[in-house]
Formats: sequence, C-alpha cells, structure tokens
Amino acid sequence: MFKYGDPDVLHFLLSNLNWWITEYQIDGFQFHSVSSMLYTHNGFASFTGDLEEYCNQYVDRDAQLYLILANEILHALYPNIITIAEDATFYPGLCEPTSQGGLGFDYYVNLSVPKMWSTFLESVPDLEWSMTKIVNTLISDREYADRMLVYTENHNQSISGRQSFAEILFGRIDKDSHHYKESLQRGSSLHKMIRLITFTSGGRAYLNFMGNEFGHPERVEFPTSSNDNSYSHANRQWDLLEKDGIHCDLFSFDKDMMKLDEKLRVLSRRIPNFHHVNDSSMVISYIRGPLLFVFNFHPTNSYDSYSIGVDEAGEYQVILNTDGIKYGGQGILKEDQYLQRTVSRRVDGLRNCLQVSLPSRTAQVYKLRRILRI
Repeated sequence: MFKYGDPDVLHFLLSNLNWWITEYQIDGFQFHSVSSMLYTHNGFASFTGDLEEYCNQYVDRDAQLYLILANEILHALYPNIITIAEDATFYPGLCEPTSQGGLGFDYYVNLSVPKMWSTFLESVPDLEWSMTKIVNTLISDREYADRMLVYTENHNQSISGRQSFAEILFGRIDKDSHHYKESLQRGSSLHKMIRLITFTSGGRAYLNFMGNEFGHPERVEFPTSSNDNSYSHANRQWDLLEKDGIHCDLFSFDKDMMKLDEKLRVLSRRIPNFHHVNDSSMVISYIRGPLLFVFNFHPTNSYDSYSIGVDEAGEYQVILNTDGIKYGGQGILKEDQYLQRTVSRRVDGLRNCLQVSLPSRTAQVYKLRRILRI
C-alpha cells in the first residue's frame, strides 16, 4: 500500500526491484495481492466480469502505471526475468504486453485451485469429492491457460496463517491408534495424487513453496503478536530428509514428477482435454502429449479392468505410479501389469481403449511405447 503517484516513492519501488536482482540474482517476482494495488477498494468488491468494473473511478491509475513501468523496466533490463501476478479479479490485459496496453506480467495465478484442495481436505468427506468440480477448477480460464500458473498449496498454507496440507493430512494422526497405518497411507496417497494432477493438468507454469514438496509438517511462520512472538515455527525442518520415512518418500515422488517435465516437456504441451470424468467411480483421465494420466480418487473401490479411452492403438507402459513402494505406497500394481496393450473398442469418444487396474486412491502415468497399425 504505497502512494504510487509520488515520484520518489515510484523511484524507490522500481530501484528496489533492480536491487534484488543485482544483489541476490533472483530470477523472478510474484506480485502478491495485485487487486489491493489496482483498486482503491483494494479488491473488496464483487466482480462479474463486466469491463466497466475494471475501468471505473475505483481503479488506481497510479498503481496501474507502476505495474506497467515495473514490468517494462524489468523485461528490458533482464529479458529472462519472470513476473507473476496474483490477482483475484483477473484484470483484463494482466498478461498482455505493455506495448499492447497490457500490464505486462508473464503469468497469473489460478487462486481457486489451492482453495479447492484446502476445502476438500478440511471439510468434505473423501467419498463426496466431486471429480467434475476438480476438473472444472483446474481448467478454469482455459482461454488464458498459456499464461496460467498453478500451485497446490498457496503461501497461506506454507508461510503464514493456515495449515499446510501435510498438517491437515498427517498432523491429526494418533500414532497409538489402530488406524495409524491406514491414516498415514491415506495422507501419503492424497498428497501425491493432488500434486500430480495439479502439476500435469493446469497451465504452463507450476509453483511450489519450499518444503511443501516433502510434506513439511508445519507452516513456517515468523514471530508475530498472533503467535506470542514465538520462534517455534520460524524454521524449515530439512533434517526430516536425512532419515527414511514418509517425508523422504514424498520427496522422491516429487523429484520423479519433476523429471516428467524435464524429459517430456509436459507443461509446454497443449492443455489436456479431460476425456474421462466419472463422479460415480471417482476416476479422472486425460492425455497430455504422449502421456496418459489416470486417477482413482475413490477411498475404497479398486477396479481390475477399468476401460479408459485412448486415440492411438499400441502398447502403453506405466512410467510413474503414486502407489510405488519407493514412494511409500503399497505396490498393489505389480510391475508385470505395467505394460498394457489397447483393445480395439471405442470408449470415451476415442477409437481405442486400455483396460487398466486401478487400486483405490492411486494414480498412474502411462506412456505410449509402441504404435500398432491396425
């Protein structure tokens, strides 16, 4: 909240951006709560999408000019810099070039995704999760998907205020309970599945707050009056990765998930079309590039020969399995089941299908290994 019309303030803010790059070699900025800057009502107003709402007397022209200048100067001085806007109102032209009247950001954050996951984990019984809602939230603003950045957990679940997903999933588990192993397995499975579907189905960019990838058990929080100026949360527990256990398992999975993008450029490919979304079986499937993703969110039901549509006839092999033993899973799907050949039958509007085994609360990534000419 600055007096953006004051030239001295403007000079300070712009030079500050440059200072962080030259002093610390950072490679990007996330502008948090852009709506608090853009409007004199600080974004606390209802938005229907009508253009008049973005062009009325409540728009702070000075703040708008600062954002344009910031993006123009940063990209002129540092062509490889990345700027990200967190704006709940999705201001028109947010990610358009400044030369075309836009604000010049490279990416905008899809804020609804972490909110959805948080609501599901905290308030919705596992059997009542809606597959349709998951898909619609992940691909909202599809027309702007090239500029969309997604994250599983936002800063509120990482460095301030609310609980991390790991706290929600593992923090309430009683180690002396008869259901301890079952609860731990549930938490581990959902942690991996949620991250995998968010990472591989969203936009062209993915953001992770340090520690969330291995299920950091607590949020990181600086001493404030709200926590009695305590330092108890002012650290990340990196030592958790030095011993075997759930945190190492989650970290191993996250590394292999990242390798999918490094090797196969998942995020740079076209946004997937979800060709199978079944609220009854709680199964979701989509294709992105050469990969087929299949998720079974059902907490109890497993399926032996579940039909999933594919376009290309051929042999498909599992290259990532959330239930793998090395990721802390149960290894229900054996390696001799990893290779599957298509059946010539139209399913999900596609020419062929795979009949796959889907253990409950697991996800698999298949890669087309060999095309069969029929």
